[in-house]
Formats: sequence, structure tokens, C-alpha cells
Amino acid sequence: MSNLAANLTALQLHVAFWDYNNDSIITPVEIYRGFRDLGFCIPFSLGGLLINLFFSYPTTLGHSWLPDPLFRIYTNTIHKAKHGSDTGVYSSEGNLRLVLFDEVFDKMDSSGTKNVSEANENSPLGTKGQEGSLGVSDLFRLHAKNRVAADPAGWSFAAMEWWTTWLLLQRDGRLWKEDLRAMYDGTLFWKIREERAKNGNLAQGYGWQDWVGGLWNNGTWKTWEVKHKDTVKVEVEKEL
Repeated sequence: MSNLAANLTALQLHVAFWDYNNDSIITPVEIYRGFRDLGFCIPFSLGGLLINLFFSYPTTLGHSWLPDPLFRIYTNTIHKAKHGSDTGVYSSEGNLRLVLFDEVFDKMDSSGTKNVSEANENSPLGTKGQEGSLGVSDLFRLHAKNRVAADPAGWSFAAMEWWTTWLLLQRDGRLWKEDLRAMYDGTLFWKIREERAKNGNLAQGYGWQDWVGGLWNNGTWKTWEVKHKDTVKVEVEKEL
């Protein structure tokens, strides 16, 4: 990974995880394999093949006017697949604009976690440091703010990307700033694969077991709220 970083843009690094043989081409098989390595279930990973369907041709335009019959994605022209109605954190060339990244949290973090220095201390991926997080309602507001007129494709892609990111990274119902920072530059995906290989699972994210178990046992899909209440209850009992 470190050898790649010197010559690639942040957006190229973001997708490099899926380029298993380092040939600057991402096939549908590699997309499926990558999502499985990140812990997504088979149906979701198969749904990830929509990425090749929608983004193959824009990246192919850097090489040919003809569509790729195998729906491959060319990583050296991945910036051509950048869509509208996004945060603008990636520039048109695929570079990471940290000023805009910080601005997302300055404007959208309604929880006040940006002022809590210990808020991100329990990340299983070791992404500690800067504070700040985005909850589900913050993400809805962010998506609404970024929507531009006559761009249903951009609206849809942005919604799918945030939904996938939340399922992968949520902790205590929120996306934490340093996790997202590492997601934007691609380093997070490698950490997740290493963590899963070492421990067999990842102590964050949200899956269908959480949804079903939350509704069945507690009547809510917001499992983090139940855990928080249980934690508060235990602390109160200790004080008494």
C-alpha cells in the first residue's frame, strides 16, 4: 500500500483495494471479492456489481469511445466517474480536499462530538485523533444539502455510497471523522481486511443480524441506543 501512495491520487487510492492484481483494472469479480473481504453478505456483494455497470464506461472514456464489454473499471481514469451531488471532497482530478472534508463536520455534526476529545478512543481500527461524527439524521441533511437540480443519477449514487459507508463503519450509530478520513484515502479498507483476518469479525458496522435482532429483542433497529441505555443503567446502579 505504501508503495502505491506516492504516485496515486486519493481517489485512485480509494479504489486500489479492489485492484487485487495491481493492473489498474477492476473487474466485476474483484468488486465482488472486495466487498466480501470487507464483510458484506453475498446478496449485498452481488449488488456491488452495479458499480461496474455504472462506472465502467466513464473510466473507459480515457482509453476508448467504445464501452468495455467486460464492464471493467480503469483506475487511472477513475476521476472521470466522479458524479454530481457529492460533498466535493474529491477534486475533479481525484485529489483529497481536506478543507472541504473538515467543513462537512463543522456544518453537519449536530451531536457536539467534535468537541469531545475521548469520543473516538474506542475505534477497533485504531483511527483516533480528530473528533467529530455524523449520525443518520446528519447524513440525511448532508445528502439533501448536496443535491443539485436535474441530477437524479448523482442523488442516487450519493445515497448508495453513504448507505454503504454507514453499514460498514457505523459505531454507536455514527460515522466517525477519522474513520471517514481513512475511507476517503483508501487506507481503511486494508485495515478492515487485516482486522477481519485476525479476529474473524469487525467490532463496528451494521448488518442484517443487528436489524433483525434489534427489532425482535428491543423493538427498534437502533441497537446503539439500547446499548447506551444499558450502559447508563449499569453506571447508575454502581453509583447507588
